[in-house]
Amino acid sequence: MIALLLRDLRLAVRAGGGFGLAIAFFLIVVTLVPLGVGPASGLLEEIAPGILWIAALLASLLSLDRIFALDFDDGSLDLLATAPLPLEGLVAIKALAHWITTGLALSLAALLLAPLLALPASAYLWLLLSLLLGTPALSMIGAFGAALTVGLRRGGLLLSLLVLPFYVPVLILGAETVRRGAQGLDPTTPLLLLAALSCGTIALLPFASAAVLRINLR
Repeated sequence: MIALLLRDLRLAVRAGGGFGLAIAFFLIVVTLVPLGVGPASGLLEEIAPGILWIAALLASLLSLDRIFALDFDDGSLDLLATAPLPLEGLVAIKALAHWITTGLALSLAALLLAPLLALPASAYLWLLLSLLLGTPALSMIGAFGAALTVGLRRGGLLLSLLVLPFYVPVLILGAETVRRGAQGLDPTTPLLLLAALSCGTIALLPFASAAVLRINLR
């Protein structure tokens, strides 16, 4: 499992995977928003939680179709499906690799780019915690969507349409956590709900994704 994880991480970095693309997209969105909105720090401060979370969500979408597509195209997925490693474990490792190269990287990048949106310093911790607890759900839901569309031509657009509705609760809870932190309110409730949502997806979706992969590989 560790060897598979390291292999996926190397592919993400070397083969133009999600790492550099997600960070670049996140940087572009966060940089363009102040240019479009203007220098009004009050408005930027108000919209900063939503903008940061929307940018992170869209950036994570960019590499979802590569979770299984590369292995499917070269036949590696068929070999991995017959390996001693359970298919559920394969899905979990793929989702973990995606989270490390996108969710974890975006969580750290958000702290560096938050000053561009005039986010109050009191919200920085909650921004980091919300992204660290919420982005695993994005990766796991994305892995399920990637399993549904594996093998389809031009499945990237369909994949985005499939997973975006399931991303909405994560977006709402994540942005609400940061907003409450910025306003000096208690963000514990949305943060706990966000953590519960991630735990639920991690517990259930590997099995659903594995079942879908078995059907698609027949």
